[in-house]
Amino acid sequence: MDRVSGKLTIYFEDPFWVGVFERIENRKLSVAKVTFGGEPKDYEVLEFINRNYYHLQFSPAVKTVVKDTKKNPKRAQRDAKKQTLETGVGTKSQQALKLQQEQNKLERKVRSREQRDAESQRLFELKQMKKREKHKGH
Repeated sequence: MDRVSGKLTIYFEDPFWVGVFERIENRKLSVAKVTFGGEPKDYEVLEFINRNYYHLQFSPAVKTVVKDTKKNPKRAQRDAKKQTLETGVGTKSQQALKLQQEQNKLERKVRSREQRDAESQRLFELKQMKKREKHKGH
């Protein structure tokens, strides 16, 4: 049976507060990064999740190991406290974000190359048209 789980980590990355949404679905981890302005309050985070979760752009899925163990509540509380003291995001999340960043970079490169080629083609056509206009009278 496949489970879906999600996790939100909010941390301070100078000068902004950043939220990292981690989603594990079918044993694959995908991540989305959101930059908040100032320190978000709990109700602001909840409102953001309710309004924008389905509009988030998650990274491509990365295979991950999902542990299916039940934790002692005290242990879970200690782990939660430990995670709040840590800064940054997990390495799997970083890999997923890096993969998404690389994909966006490639898409941007392709788009800019197409624009550059279209512009150079337009200028070439303009030169050719001017050349033809020059020789029309002869």
